[in-house]
Amino acid sequence: MRTKNLNLSFFIAKRLAFNKKQSFSGFIIRLSITATALGVAAMIITSAFVNGFQETIAQKVFSFWGHIRVQYYETGKSFISEETPIHKSSEVEKIIQANPKVLRVQSFATKSAVIEKNKNIEGILFKGVDEGYDSTTLQSFIQQGSWLSFNDSLYNREIIISSLMANELKLKLNDTIHIFFISPEEGTSVYRPVRVKGIYKTGIEEYDKLFAIGDIRLIRRLSNWQNDEIGGYEVILKDYKDMNEVNEQLNLPVIWNSKTIKEIYPNIFEWLNIQDLNKMVLFIIMTVVAVINLITCLLILVLERIRMIGVLKAIGTNNATIRKIFLYHATIIALIGISIGCIVGIGLSLLQQYTGFITLDESNYYVAVAPVKLIWWQVIAICITVAIICFAALTIPSLLVKKIQPVKAIQFK
Repeated sequence: MRTKNLNLSFFIAKRLAFNKKQSFSGFIIRLSITATALGVAAMIITSAFVNGFQETIAQKVFSFWGHIRVQYYETGKSFISEETPIHKSSEVEKIIQANPKVLRVQSFATKSAVIEKNKNIEGILFKGVDEGYDSTTLQSFIQQGSWLSFNDSLYNREIIISSLMANELKLKLNDTIHIFFISPEEGTSVYRPVRVKGIYKTGIEEYDKLFAIGDIRLIRRLSNWQNDEIGGYEVILKDYKDMNEVNEQLNLPVIWNSKTIKEIYPNIFEWLNIQDLNKMVLFIIMTVVAVINLITCLLILVLERIRMIGVLKAIGTNNATIRKIFLYHATIIALIGISIGCIVGIGLSLLQQYTGFITLDESNYYVAVAPVKLIWWQVIAICITVAIICFAALTIPSLLVKKIQPVKAIQFK
């Protein structure tokens, strides 16, 4: 009996849904389909854009500094400044590399400096790296020129600067500039001529305004460091999501300290986390709009078919069967809208991914082209969740069927 009721309800609902001779309800149905499609498309596109922003910008930060920084421990010292020199430690390197989630460990150092060209000066933080430094990710930011060569046995006389610095000092590739290292303790400065080997741009103003990249041996030589002294280690993980876990597991000697990049640059990652909140607000708004439209649609469908309901009740059809007719009808409308929205959302996301037709102000958003990343389980989750919420919400107006009396309904015009 239940199977027969199900088949009857679905059969009538299908005939109503695909009936070409629609009256006023035809417009309402199209409006509900459109609203549902727009809501689902907006959610998919928003999810793809937020995923793209978070991954692209996070990877820019990680490419420049790795995932964890290990340095000499100093109370109250900012990690975004030059480091106190410390001797390389094979013990520390073994502790870090022993963690299976660590991909690579590399040494670095930074030193406050001034670069000068034709009496124009610019304050920088000079990041020194050695020949073993993995430059693969950093090279993707180099717009002109190439990476450091490390051919000189004493120290490399090349430097990579940002496009912002190049514009400020009117510099071009292969220009020779002077770099001054200042000693606040002694009140003296020393300088060396260096050649512009490359010009980079990350799009993150905090980096582009501040950092230049060169040979760590230049820092050692001009700062009177020993040959095995460094500023610290950059730790690169296999998966950036393991940052906090790995950082807590590092049992370093007392004089060493470690922090995740999220702790060092909290403003960038807090901004990225806010995007999740914005995404959820949009999801709620779009779902509410879709549900309200479908509820309104179902109410109109019920009111428009009052005489049909009266006839069905008069021949003995129970309320549950009649309710199912309208629930199936509204569900078909919702599924059509969700399917269209899914196709449109995925289509526009892929179009942006392959063409980049949406551009942004890089100084505000850290990227010149809006990045997109479709995560398929999220797309499926959006469609299924919207379908479940809509179906659950539609059960409420369908209760109106119970209140309709057969005699009055048949007479209804």
